[in-house]
Amino acid sequence: MVLEIIRYTVFGTFVAASLVSISSWAVRTRRISPFSRTARLVRRTTDPVLRPIERWLHRRGGNPQNAEWWLFGGAVGGGIAVIAVAGFLIDQFALVSLGVRAGPFAVIRLGVWYAARLVELAIFVRVIGSWFGKGRFTPYMRPAYWLTDWIIEPLRRVIPPLGMLDVTPIVAYFLVVLVVGLLI
Repeated sequence: MVLEIIRYTVFGTFVAASLVSISSWAVRTRRISPFSRTARLVRRTTDPVLRPIERWLHRRGGNPQNAEWWLFGGAVGGGIAVIAVAGFLIDQFALVSLGVRAGPFAVIRLGVWYAARLVELAIFVRVIGSWFGKGRFTPYMRPAYWLTDWIIEPLRRVIPPLGMLDVTPIVAYFLVVLVVGLLI
């Protein structure tokens, strides 16, 4: 029920952003005469929404005329993100509620499962960060290294690199999945 309300709200926001984008675009490209009553009404209603986006684009060196597209893309991308995060949080709340009702052993299993997911995510972030040259001493990469050094560094002493390819994060990932699968 909550997710349905969020979906309808996101859809309404998307429709409103689409109407603002299309009507402003129509006035700007002279599909609607810029001197008509309709154009004045459109500018009066769309400018308060589009002006902050235009200023944001201008400060970052972008073209303020693309504000309509940024609004539309933000509505689509933001809507997808809001629905995905809301669905994830609702599912996690239901999972935790089920675990609490099942007893202390289920809570421990759930804690181990969440810890394993966190380590797997940290391994993934560590690998992707290394592709972009973000290493151990980059401030936002430190947590990923802190969470994964306990498993990757001992594996590095045992598993040699395959040329330029370091396979220890892959081995560590599958090792975490295997151990958690056996424990749970």
